[in-house]
Amino acid sequence: MLPFAPAMRLCPTLATALSLTLLGCGSEPVVQPTAALDREALLDPTACAACHPNHYAEWSGSMHAYAADDPVFLAMNARGQRETGGALGSFCVKCHAPLAVRLGLTTDGSNLAQLPQKLKGVTCFFCHSVDEVGGAHDAPLRLATDGVLRGEIADPLGDAAHASTYSPLHDRDRAASATLCGSCHDIVTPGGAHLERTYEEWQASVFAQQSKGLACGQCHMDGRDDVASTVSGSPARRVHAHDFPGVDVALSPFARSAEQAALVQAQLDTRTLQAALCVKQVPGGAAIEVVLDNVGAGHGFPSGATQDRRAWVEVRAWAGATLVYQSGVVPDDQPVAGLADPDLWLVRDCIFDAAGKQVTTFWTTTSYESNQLPAAVTSDASDPAFYRTHVAWTYPRRPTGAATTPTIAEPDRVTMRVRMRPIDHEVLGELVATGDLDPAVAARVRTFDLASTVLEWTPAAATIHYQDGADLVDCVSRGLPGGRSATPAPTHTRCGP
Repeated sequence: MLPFAPAMRLCPTLATALSLTLLGCGSEPVVQPTAALDREALLDPTACAACHPNHYAEWSGSMHAYAADDPVFLAMNARGQRETGGALGSFCVKCHAPLAVRLGLTTDGSNLAQLPQKLKGVTCFFCHSVDEVGGAHDAPLRLATDGVLRGEIADPLGDAAHASTYSPLHDRDRAASATLCGSCHDIVTPGGAHLERTYEEWQASVFAQQSKGLACGQCHMDGRDDVASTVSGSPARRVHAHDFPGVDVALSPFARSAEQAALVQAQLDTRTLQAALCVKQVPGGAAIEVVLDNVGAGHGFPSGATQDRRAWVEVRAWAGATLVYQSGVVPDDQPVAGLADPDLWLVRDCIFDAAGKQVTTFWTTTSYESNQLPAAVTSDASDPAFYRTHVAWTYPRRPTGAATTPTIAEPDRVTMRVRMRPIDHEVLGELVATGDLDPAVAARVRTFDLASTVLEWTPAAATIHYQDGADLVDCVSRGLPGGRSATPAPTHTRCGP
């Protein structure tokens, strides 16, 4: 991991040939442009494309650009406004179309279709105008009124189309940049439930430690050597992609949809989990153990709208050509919640209203339960906390009240994979049923398989062997030492699959 860069503070005494306008000793210098766009032009992301074509193209295919056109957001907001009698107000739209809210052009998002496209989504002007973060959740961001756009470049050019200055909030090598991302990716519901906790999860992880920290942008904004703009004389720099892949993907026609899905797949494949698949010989047959480790997400897994997400393990076992056991086998067009599978390992949040009833409506949510895979808190393997992320699940499960654990016939081949949906058919189906979402949109939900968790066990392939009491355990693994140091996975107490 790379260390956070030290603060880069400049305090020159004279303006330079680049037309530096000083904000005062201890403040960042501002480079004034020679031919500036006015504020109205800067509000439009397409104006940025002339000088920043690569960044614009990347952003235009991101969920930031899509945020106010996302049919699931529009459906959720419409239903929430209706069911709360308008009390939901700007709760959703202040993050999905923040400029429109701040300009007074919408109060609840119900008129977004009538607004100019340049004011929808999380735009270039919005992010690069932020000069202060006033809290940890629900978008407490202050926008500068000086017309200066902030970025991570310490020595911006002077002949650009706008005034520029360096900001640690926009520098992915500085811990402060996580506060800018985290303030929107951390949400407390009107009922007081800390529903989305991505920033809080990161803060408690090893990724936030100053000596070896990784802020949000270091995973979600890949770096490359390139020019930052097409302005004449722009030098080669380390610049960063603006497609922000995470988990969510567009469910309606959208620019660069295929590229977006590929970036999300790559993120899930390489930057999240590692796995081990073990077979244990026990009296009367065999048992299967799966161990998952959230080694690289930088926050819990899954994160964000975890109440809508579904991540689960699919396991199949054969003796010869006979399938002797399976769990987590879900058709791609079916909800996970509809699976009659007492052994299912499903990772998610469950949310509840004030009466303790399980719901899917965040505006009625006052509490939650989670069995997320936790983020790593240390990279020191001698620290017992190192193993808190090594979470195990044994198949078959012991039924509640049973005196013994059931077994399966001893297999000679077992396969596993972790599957994930950004949002499940169960949630989308409710929006269709209330008339807020087109069924065709709901049918486009994707199921991702995480390549790092696709394993096949056979006696010959097993590379890890150990005794668990009297039982012999053989494992195949990607990065994990089997189940010897794993923590049993938590199960929900108040909600089902």
